[in-house]
Amino acid sequence: MKTPLSFQQLTVLAILVLLGLGIGSILRRSVPVGRDLGANQTVASILNDRAVPSRSPPEPTLTLVVFTDYQCPACKLAEPAMAAAIAEDGHVRVVYRDWPIFGARSERAARVAIAADRQGIYPKLHSCLMAERRLLDDAILRECVVRSGGDWRRVQGDLQAYAPEIEHQLSSTRRAAFGLGFQGTPAFLAGTVVALGVLSRSEFGRLLAEGRQAASVH
Repeated sequence: MKTPLSFQQLTVLAILVLLGLGIGSILRRSVPVGRDLGANQTVASILNDRAVPSRSPPEPTLTLVVFTDYQCPACKLAEPAMAAAIAEDGHVRVVYRDWPIFGARSERAARVAIAADRQGIYPKLHSCLMAERRLLDDAILRECVVRSGGDWRRVQGDLQAYAPEIEHQLSSTRRAAFGLGFQGTPAFLAGTVVALGVLSRSEFGRLLAEGRQAASVH
């Protein structure tokens, strides 16, 4: 029959467990969130592409490129933490790259979002679609366009009138994603630093810091 642990032994064991958890937490915070690709032509062209939707504060000090899919559950999970970190920072220019890899609904939503950018509502529409938990169909896309201050009939017209430009933008994003070595969404490029998957608010904050740190040494 095993002898029960004494109170002193239990106390020591509890202390060791807490120390282990604390050390593990410190180690996780010390490990870089992203990977620095260094200054190269591919990264520079993606960061400086002005033909894709973006939003920016008056004096940005970092560009964050976001590769997402409106039907991607992980993208929707990451969105609130990213938005909070960007708002807290206050100096991040966000570039949106629609990379629809989850089928026809994703493709349709991406095209609608890109077309709606001509009305200046892309950031609001992006947030609306990311918050949507229903499968995206035209009724929901229309609802989000209207809620974002847009004209659905104009979106429909622009989808046809600017179809080649929209297709070019989607193709450009696919090339950019593959050029960076991405295999899925969500994926992020903060300056020259890439990160993949769902990040917490604190991890997004660290990613932004890593992007600025990398810029200071290139």
